[in-house]
Amino acid sequence: MLSPKKVRFRKRQKGKIKGKASRGTNVNFGEIGLKAVESGKITNQQIESARIAMMRHIKRGGKVFIRIFPDKPITAKPAETRQGKGKGSPIGWCAPVKPGRILYELRGVANTELAREALRRASYKLPVKTVIVEKEW
Repeated sequence: MLSPKKVRFRKRQKGKIKGKASRGTNVNFGEIGLKAVESGKITNQQIESARIAMMRHIKRGGKVFIRIFPDKPITAKPAETRQGKGKGSPIGWCAPVKPGRILYELRGVANTELAREALRRASYKLPVKTVIVEKEW
């Protein structure tokens, strides 16, 4: 699963994901892509499960590009712990996503219908609404 090798700070504030994406909004590497329509946090497990769903459907008949990376730590307190006594320990990683961001791209798939179905299956694994977009030539 994806996780950063090194981070500057172990814990980070949650913050709000406001505005639209200014970077990563065009299909650059593949021919067809999956674009986020709403903002949210996508964990490294969700990124990986969507990738596996795509790869299984296209049967290794193309290349998948993951355009997001989980570099924000998620913290949680242990179960049955009283409030207070500081912030919880890091338990995982997530990628904050703004609307307009391309999440995945596909290239070299046999036909467009197969690629669309693979991206549709991947979208079921993600917590944000998405649309399928094609490269503008």
